[in-house]
Amino acid sequence: MCSYIADSPLEEVSSDALVDIFKREFQRQIQKCEITGPTAIKIFVSGSFLNEEEIPVEARRAIFKIINEYDDVEEVVVESRPEYVHEEVLKDCCQLIPNKIFEVAMGLESANDDIRLHRINKGFTTEDFQKSMNIIKKLKTDFNVRAKVYLLVKPVLTSESEAIEDAVISAEYAEGVGVDRIAYCPSTIHKGTLMEVLWRRGSYQPPWIWSAIEIMRRVRNLVKIPVIMDTAGFGTRRGPFNCKKCNSKLKDAIIKSNIKQTIPEEFECECKVKWEADVEFSDVTRSTTNILKNH
Repeated sequence: MCSYIADSPLEEVSSDALVDIFKREFQRQIQKCEITGPTAIKIFVSGSFLNEEEIPVEARRAIFKIINEYDDVEEVVVESRPEYVHEEVLKDCCQLIPNKIFEVAMGLESANDDIRLHRINKGFTTEDFQKSMNIIKKLKTDFNVRAKVYLLVKPVLTSESEAIEDAVISAEYAEGVGVDRIAYCPSTIHKGTLMEVLWRRGSYQPPWIWSAIEIMRRVRNLVKIPVIMDTAGFGTRRGPFNCKKCNSKLKDAIIKSNIKQTIPEEFECECKVKWEADVEFSDVTRSTTNILKNH
């Protein structure tokens, strides 16, 4: 699903070099955005920030000490796989930024082990994820630490209707285990991935934007925690797509929904009938294919 490995230098980067990169980019963002009020920083490493083989302890501590000098920065967000969420590591991070929110974002992708392990090849189970959540919840008594999850909308080998159902069920699960925020990531086609191979063969399409709208409408009525729908790639050849008449309007409706945390505005377009047919009959096609394979 993900092509970040293609962007990796595949060579060791020293702690000093990582800190220098952070200093340079941090100062560039300060100057560009003119930070003069409550600000959140997300440190994106295309991997696991809490994995000490990716970000050594010395680099992590140096970066957090720099951030702690800025009172306007009220929240720090990092991404990590759940297996690197350890109590001592989280304590160390929180103690370095004592007056700031520390949020750990994890790619749960789906609450369904079969989907996560066999269609996404994520490599960890629901049990593994719950262990990381138990650690975060335990530390909430002493630190301002939070958890966020990413949920992937429509991985490969998943029909349109199944994608919608799994997205809704996964949000309910996430809230139930104590997650503080949810971010949906509708699939986009990245170069050099299995998803791209299947897409080029006509065996896969990213989700409809209508599906993203449907997910948000249902989830807004089911969970109380903040939920956003990422709109990256919407309306493009490699991303979620409806038709040229409504792509931008529905994208705008989702962005407003993200900001206001409200149900997306009602909207009609002639392409909605095609989406409804895809939702209704996609599982029928899938089931028929499975029956033929089994025989």
